[in-house]
Amino acid sequence: MKPRSLVQVLFLFFITATATAIFSYGQQQDQSKVPASQKPQTPKTGEQVFNNNCSRCHTPPMAISPRITGTIVMHMRTRARLSRQDEKLLLQYLAP
Repeated sequence: MKPRSLVQVLFLFFITATATAIFSYGQQQDQSKVPASQKPQTPKTGEQVFNNNCSRCHTPPMAISPRITGTIVMHMRTRARLSRQDEKLLLQYLAP
């Protein structure tokens, strides 16, 4: 093979490899931008809600009366910005 042909082949190979790498990188970036609403979500439990939100400051209580638990959860719901669903799950977890 002539030296000039070898350089041309190597240049073509380099361009093809670069284009392939750029194209595949773009596809990976597009797949990571899937909206959260389309990602499969597992249902939360009251314990998960407690661990994700409350355990930063509190340890799980051994037993609290349901009446007091409702008041505490309602008060902390606004401070921790919990959803209604999370509030219900917490109540079920803390006062079954």
